[in-house]
Amino acid sequence: MIICKVVGSIVSTTKAEKLKGKKLLIVQPLDMRSIEEDGKPLVAIDTVGAGVGEVVLLVSGSSARQTEITNGVPADAAIVGIVDQIEIKGSLTFKKGGN
Repeated sequence: MIICKVVGSIVSTTKAEKLKGKKLLIVQPLDMRSIEEDGKPLVAIDTVGAGVGEVVLLVSGSSARQTEITNGVPADAAIVGIVDQIEIKGSLTFKKGGN
């Protein structure tokens, strides 16, 4: 799993049939210790109702196709959780609403 921040959305009126009705979001990978950008943005299918500005859990590859929403869908990345807080070695590095 990868920690990311939702930074935008994508609207696509023409797409593969299995992608119709799926919410597509742009996510920016983050470094878990600093919550700073770490890598290139990705497009992911939202399976949990995430929104812009939220820190989320992202799965990729075949794991992205293991949710009820993405089963059989041509997806390489899926948002599977919204992060409330991150604690590493006893130190709180992120708290929802606090950063």
